[in-house]
Amino acid sequence: MNSMTGYGRAQVECLGRLASLEISSVNRRNLELTSSLPREWQGMERVIAEQVRGRFSRGKFHIQLQLRALSGPETEWDAKIIQERFKELQKIAGGNLQADASFWLRLAAYTQENQVDIDWEDAWNVIAGTLSEALDSLAQMRAAEGEAMAEDIRQRLEQMENWRTEISGLAVKSVEYYRETLMERLKKAGLELELEDERVLKEISIFADRCDVEEELTRLASHLTQFHETMKSGEPIGRKLDFMCQEINREVNTIGSKANNLEITRLVIECKNELERIREQVQNIE
Repeated sequence: MNSMTGYGRAQVECLGRLASLEISSVNRRNLELTSSLPREWQGMERVIAEQVRGRFSRGKFHIQLQLRALSGPETEWDAKIIQERFKELQKIAGGNLQADASFWLRLAAYTQENQVDIDWEDAWNVIAGTLSEALDSLAQMRAAEGEAMAEDIRQRLEQMENWRTEISGLAVKSVEYYRETLMERLKKAGLELELEDERVLKEISIFADRCDVEEELTRLASHLTQFHETMKSGEPIGRKLDFMCQEINREVNTIGSKANNLEITRLVIECKNELERIREQVQNIE
């Protein structure tokens, strides 16, 4: 079971430049990808997306690739390119951009570091290995966080199973308690009816049928067991677990609406609170 949150980073020397690649992911219903690449290497976005989609099924991924000059003699600045960058910034600023010496120095340094004078296809073989390394790191982090989440969910499911067992015991006693209460009320009202009286038996039978939650408890036990088993799968299971949370919630709500017992109501509230915590975790599972 994997989380959708992770981070990976790798760097490599690439044709006289230092290429640094960072990948981060957060939870999303589907797979989304954004990237920040050198402008001349935008064509690489498609092949990067193919690599990501080949390894992950859900999450919002952001990939940032930066190229920096290696340490050594400084490369001469290309005045023409620097001027082009300045004109582009002027357009963005609406022609009101004021440039001092510090601005020109930063712009020149940025242009030098990010100027790409090689085709991305020529560099892909090197970048592909770096991408694979960063994706491995990201996957390891997602797996480690997923295992921590799985352990937390397993403990919460176990607690819900304990409450389910407790509710089952209380449900059996509810009819007995109602019978005693009914006979006591009849006695106080001056109606000396026997327990075997047809009217009394009918009233108890109606109550027992109305508050019977055995079927719901059986289905709830089945859902909890399936939840445990599904978590063992190595496949993406986030959507399936989210659906199972809805089914568990349905059974818990029905138990709460049918049970005529304050202690059962309290346990139902506890189950719903615990289930909500599980659902919050499930939202971040791939």
